Amino acid sequence: MADTRIHPETGATLRRDVRPFAVEYRGRRRVVSLPGWYPAGEGDALHTGKDTDVADAALSELKTEVRRENAAYVASVRKKLGLSQRQAGELIGGGPRAFQKYESGEVEPSEAMLKLLRLLDNDPSRIAELQPV
Repeated sequence: MADTRIHPETGATLRRDVRPFAVEYRGRRRVVSLPGWYPAGEGDALHTGKDTDVADAALSELKTEVRRENAAYVASVRKKLGLSQRQAGELIGGGPRAFQKYESGEVEPSEAMLKLLRLLDNDPSRIAELQPV
């Protein structure tokens, strides 16, 4: 393997190195050591082949963490409201199996759903406003 290579767009000389790289997802952050071809100072790097595997793995871990926390939060609010999964899906939205999917982590709830649940968590009496008339 060559010690250096030339960046195809900038013409800068790049060397193989590992540098810190921040991976972010929904307000969470992980810093990983990302291998790649880097210029001596600032500038565009190149990542080839398996270079991005560490960043992909970190993103996957962050998504799993968020999904688990959301699943637990959805279940806790639903139980606080005294609703079954089916009732919650029909009353709050998403359909009869939505809350089963949210709570199992199969489907991540939308930001809108999470915001609605936060409102209901803060004031459970507002569930009455969602009852059909």
